[in-house]
Amino acid sequence: MNNEQRLKELERRRTRAARLLAAGVKQAEVARRVGVSRQAVQRWERVRQRRGVAGLKSPPRFGRPPKLSEAQRKELVTALKQGALAAGFATELWTLPRIGRLIKDRFGVSLAQSSVWRVLGELGWSVQRPAGQARQRDEQAIRTWKTKRWPALKKSQRDRVE
Repeated sequence: MNNEQRLKELERRRTRAARLLAAGVKQAEVARRVGVSRQAVQRWERVRQRRGVAGLKSPPRFGRPPKLSEAQRKELVTALKQGALAAGFATELWTLPRIGRLIKDRFGVSLAQSSVWRVLGELGWSVQRPAGQARQRDEQAIRTWKTKRWPALKKSQRDRVE
């Protein structure tokens, strides 16, 4: 659920509570039905008495508007899911600079890496570190090296120091 949907849901909760209060339902019962504290219902009731139900509407959004629209964010998620190779990069690894370049190329919007990080967080994406193992890793060779070669090296180093 994105932030806008969450704000709309909170507004629906407040207006439902206002309707129940106007119908004469006690504040404690309204709090139980709506799933909030009695203090919140008391606060909403004071607002409703002063400004009516319109006073319980979500306030307008403050601050700078987002640089990427909701449609652009959906397109970004689709592009990220297709992979970095499909976006024209040499490897499949997504990095903040690469995602920033993708946003710049697709939408003409230049974002700082911190802003790219924030947008990814808002989209529900998190840091994923690639496994640090080579694909051609030979477990048998590693085991042999650890049991035979490494002890011999340790022994020869100890002999040299003494």
